[in-house]
Amino acid sequence: MQVEYAEISLLGAREENQDRIAVAVDGHSALIAAFDGMGGHADGARAAELARRTLLTRFAAQPHPLLDPLSFLHQSLGAAHTDMVAIGLHLPLEQRPRATGAVCLIQDGTAWWAHVGDSRVYHLRAGQVVTRTRDHSHVELLLQEGLINAQQAQNHPMRNYVETCLGGDPLLPEMRIGRCVKLEQGDTLLVCTDGFWSNLLDEDIAASFYSGVPLNTALQAITEFAVRRASVGADNSSAAVMKLL
Repeated sequence: MQVEYAEISLLGAREENQDRIAVAVDGHSALIAAFDGMGGHADGARAAELARRTLLTRFAAQPHPLLDPLSFLHQSLGAAHTDMVAIGLHLPLEQRPRATGAVCLIQDGTAWWAHVGDSRVYHLRAGQVVTRTRDHSHVELLLQEGLINAQQAQNHPMRNYVETCLGGDPLLPEMRIGRCVKLEQGDTLLVCTDGFWSNLLDEDIAASFYSGVPLNTALQAITEFAVRRASVGADNSSAAVMKLL
């Protein structure tokens, strides 16, 4: 399997970067993931790093290609959640470490993905968004119901509220595990935190990776643009992108 990939994580206007990106590639399987430590809770950066490390450790321990990708995604995010809960048990519930996350696995010309919260996975083809994950959020529900449009969602007062995440409550959170998707040559997969996508329209994202420039150049440009557009309110902005060659 041949792929081109790139990753980035910008601080934005924050004092600390609580995002973490994971990338792992071998001859049979490839993995990209984005985790966003929730800044309103203690140790957001620690939560995101724990999730990143758990995922990469479990991926490295599996024979490739993975026999059951969907089970791997579910169990890896579940393990990250359990570990996160464990380090916060001594804290009041509202202060426990939490993170959102999005993971995409590629092998055998097929992609599988999973997410929790408002970190996203995008599947891009020929300058268009084929599909993207739907956030666990009230604003996403309003979008799907047609009560607001994409531009209104960018400035909605509840746009930073998520309904589920890793960590916090010991109960396993709701995870959305995507069905396998057959890829075509040139298809691009993107994982990102909300600091990346929240100031961009889906068409901005799709077009940026259809310009013919190297992925790392395109990713740097669109991420810096997202931070500039957010101005003084810019969150950490992080993403990893992978193109099937």
